[in-house]
Amino acid sequence: MELLDLIKRRYSVRSYKKDPVEDEKLRAVLEAACFAPTAANRQPFRFIVVKTEGKEEDLKRIYGANWFCEAPVVICACAVPEEGWIRRDCKNYSEVDATIAMDHLILEATSLGLGTCWIAAFDPDAAHEVLDIPEDVIPLVFTTLGYPDDEAGSKRRKDLSEIVRYGKW
Repeated sequence: MELLDLIKRRYSVRSYKKDPVEDEKLRAVLEAACFAPTAANRQPFRFIVVKTEGKEEDLKRIYGANWFCEAPVVICACAVPEEGWIRRDCKNYSEVDATIAMDHLILEATSLGLGTCWIAAFDPDAAHEVLDIPEDVIPLVFTTLGYPDDEAGSKRRKDLSEIVRYGKW
C-alpha cells in the first residue's frame, strides 16, 4: 500500500471489537514509534501501554467516553522535557518529538488493520495519578488501540490552497 493511501485510510475509531491485540502487532506499533525522527535523535518520550480489561473505572477518570475503555489497549505518549533538545530560542522539542512518534505508531496500527483514536481532551491530573506519571513528565496524548467495530465516515479537509504557502506567508 502506498503511504498516502494509508494516511487517507486512517480514521478516528470510536467503536471496538472485543478481540485482543496480538503481542506482535503491539510490538510493531511501538517499534514504529521508536523509529520516528526526533530532534538530535534524543527520543525524549515514553509510552505507557495499558490493557483496559479490569481498569475501566480508573481509565474513565482520565477520559470519560465509554469507547475509551472499550478498546483492548490504551496508549499514552509522554514527553520527557529534561531529555528534549532545546532550540536556541529555548523551545524544548520533547512534545514535538513525542507527537511525531505517536503519529508513527498510529500509522503502523492502521497498516496492521488496527484502529486508533487520537485523544488530547483528557484530564492530565488524572493521567498523572492513575498511571503514576512523574511530575516532570508530560502526558501528551492518548490513543485507543484495537480492531474497529465501525467504519470510516467521510473526511472533511481544507483545500491545499488554504493551508500551503510557497516562499513566504
